[in-house]
Amino acid sequence: MKSTLTSILLCLVTYTAMAEPIRVLVWDEQQPQQKEAYGEKFLGETIAAHLGQQSDLSVKTARLDEAEQGLSDETLDHTDVLVFWCHRRVKEQDDARMEAVVKRVLDGKLSLIALHSAHWAKPFVRLMQERAKADALQQLPEAERASAKWEFVNEQPYYKGVKNGAPLTPALAHENGVWKLALPQCVFPAYRADGAPGHLTTVLPQHPIAAGLPAHWDIPQTEMYGEPFHVPAPDEVVFEESWDKGEHFRSGCVWKVGKGRVFYFRPGHETYPVFKQAEPLKVVENAARWLGGK
Repeated sequence: MKSTLTSILLCLVTYTAMAEPIRVLVWDEQQPQQKEAYGEKFLGETIAAHLGQQSDLSVKTARLDEAEQGLSDETLDHTDVLVFWCHRRVKEQDDARMEAVVKRVLDGKLSLIALHSAHWAKPFVRLMQERAKADALQQLPEAERASAKWEFVNEQPYYKGVKNGAPLTPALAHENGVWKLALPQCVFPAYRADGAPGHLTTVLPQHPIAAGLPAHWDIPQTEMYGEPFHVPAPDEVVFEESWDKGEHFRSGCVWKVGKGRVFYFRPGHETYPVFKQAEPLKVVENAARWLGGK
């Protein structure tokens, strides 16, 4: 019996040692303003430095100004999880490179983690559009799905705000025999970049992304985003966030899109050191580990 147990333990140790690490690529627009909060490193490099300390993660960085914007087919084919940060230069993101990301997520070959202002990142927007189309199709009677005629509205939502009380997107309507789908705006009606603290609640404490996180935790300085967030209904809301002036936000959301998965994590700002704090770094680490699990 002792010999059998020893053999099992040796097998487990060997398997763990041989297990390939999860391949993570941290992509960053690298705004100069990030230096206010992150010093010599950019925001993405700071996240990558933390992730690189984890023995089960293999981490590389990429940026907008690299050849093929750091997202060549070869690079993507050797990536399990893409962590994405962008803000001011969304329209410079190359459509072909971003669609290469989208295709791999839909095919289940890649997972996406979109951070804070990456709510308007082209890969995130496109994947939310694909999820909205899939959700809309499921609302139709099954007999009509194959023959339905579609019109898609709002395919380029970038840098277009919404007002409080505006109709929520995505939204589906039927007009003159055509199903009309207003695609998600991927934004929200209110924001404040005043550095007020955000108060996080871990809504799903048993979720792998919440591993090691307290039930309640604060971010001392952050930007506020206020609901409603114009995206398809998430499959899971892992974290919710609130502010002392009464705003709230679904700050950690998971969607299944095609065969792949997307996680959006709201906290952050290029001039507040959110990703120097242990809890947000732990969230990204957990998400990379869960999304990239073999």
